[in-house]
Amino acid sequence: MPRHALDTLIERTVIPSFTSIGPALRRRLHDWPALESFSLRGQTVVLTGGTSGIGEVAAGLYAELGARLVVVGRDRDKTEALATTLQQRSGNAAIEAVIADLGDLDAVRRACDSLLERCERIDVLAHNAGALFNRRRRTEAGTDLSVELMVAAPFLMTGLLLPALSAGDRPSRVLMMSSGGMYTEPLTVDGLQMPDADYQGAKQYARAKRAQVTLNELWADRIPASGTVFHALHPGWVDTPGINDALPGFSKVLGPLRLLRSAREGADTLVWLSAAEQPLHSSGDFWHDRAVRSTHMTSASRRADTAERREALWRWCEQHTGFDLPSNSAR
Repeated sequence: MPRHALDTLIERTVIPSFTSIGPALRRRLHDWPALESFSLRGQTVVLTGGTSGIGEVAAGLYAELGARLVVVGRDRDKTEALATTLQQRSGNAAIEAVIADLGDLDAVRRACDSLLERCERIDVLAHNAGALFNRRRRTEAGTDLSVELMVAAPFLMTGLLLPALSAGDRPSRVLMMSSGGMYTEPLTVDGLQMPDADYQGAKQYARAKRAQVTLNELWADRIPASGTVFHALHPGWVDTPGINDALPGFSKVLGPLRLLRSAREGADTLVWLSAAEQPLHSSGDFWHDRAVRSTHMTSASRRADTAERREALWRWCEQHTGFDLPSNSAR
């Protein structure tokens, strides 16, 4: 069977694709170059959600590849300790911390002000922060915290950092870490924040992740790829503290079977998208295991993905965050 056909079969059957089987097979099928063969020297990477799980591993890889790395984190002690540890471990002194609670849009604005002061040019903006709350949590303003953290904050941060992303003579990259869970939910704007009576943590998380993927495409529609490319991805089913705490039953089933991916396997495509040449040749794609994948697995999610809903999502983000894309930034 040709390699492409075998990869497609793996993807359609889901379990081999999303579990640890996927990277083990695809690494051999496509002869993946090692991440260590790439270089990010002379490039600035801004990473959110870097103090645990996939993000912590990605931060270590960015440091090893020579990037100037700015980790944006909520917990000052953890974020600053990570920066120090990475400096010592990698020998790369260009590791910095910016402290911000991404569930607070005012804190996002302050963080972006700090980043623009520090960074004349940002080569990679990696939105990795995220959380699944089994019990609903809200911001002080009443917004669902998962929506604020994973939809509104990345939208606002991307918009405010466009001046640094568009600086220079080569394309920058904005990367969105989504989740395979987004396949289970269609795009919704009216139902983006679930009613309290119907709240389910995993479903709310999936709706936010679906919105992330749609926004990735909408940014790509609006910003010329000659200046910035936009890509979303999902890491598969990864053995991380967040998943173990939020979905203990899931981990109990797959963990003993060794089907959960390691955090390194979960971080692989994020770091590859940051450093490889291929992602610069397109924009708005959705990736898994270093290849472009469909954003839909059901006809219901395809039917829900209408132009009207997509524009409504963009308008909601603009109104909620107060950021309007300048006309000279758009296509």
